[in-house]
Amino acid sequence: MNQPLARALRGAGLDAVDVAAQLGVDPKTVDRWLAGRMPYPRHRAALARLTGWMLRDLWPELPAQVIPDMQADEVRIVYPYRSAVPADAWSRLFAQAQEEISILAYSALFLAEDLAASTILCNKATAGVRVRLALGQPDGAHVADRSAEEGVGGGMSARIHNALVGFSRLIEAGAELRLHDTVLYNSVYRADGEALINTHIYGRQASHAPVLHLRIRSDIGMAATYLDSFERVWAASQERVG
Repeated sequence: MNQPLARALRGAGLDAVDVAAQLGVDPKTVDRWLAGRMPYPRHRAALARLTGWMLRDLWPELPAQVIPDMQADEVRIVYPYRSAVPADAWSRLFAQAQEEISILAYSALFLAEDLAASTILCNKATAGVRVRLALGQPDGAHVADRSAEEGVGGGMSARIHNALVGFSRLIEAGAELRLHDTVLYNSVYRADGEALINTHIYGRQASHAPVLHLRIRSDIGMAATYLDSFERVWAASQERVG
């Protein structure tokens, strides 16, 4: 039996019938793949896209020469909206960090209210991992614009104030906090070599916008572009006093 493929499909919430429908094959064909039969190359590539796993992870027996450029692909998985991200994905992301965690958002209130994730962040900061938190300036012009776009009045500012209270223990644990007044096209949640990127859509809350799970492969490419945006905002932000 192909245990990696079975685990990958379970992790993506897919069964044989789901995969068969998306790939246009008979469910019995998928069962044969799960039993150990090697799919055709086009089906291997499709299964890798569906699960977010690399080809060599799904089929360790593949010779290196049949693995296409997809091996270097930075995109692990794409979620249609943030609320579709598994609840424990944030904890798993931060738990793996050994060197740095960087968060760029307007409020990130959902994380401040996530006890498991916020506890891990505190533990990491206490252990010496560099944790940087860049949140929106509550009275900033762009925060006000974002509130107007979402039709929530002063709701965005209120969420930031609530998040600052929620993250107070994290700050006490040694995390760095800065406030920014910039237009955010994406929120960035980085832990060492991986990042979750929450895109922003006009008139929609961030929880209703897509999320990209990226692997950081090099100093160039998609992930590097998002991380560069974090550094630019961080450099232009102000340390919070009091």
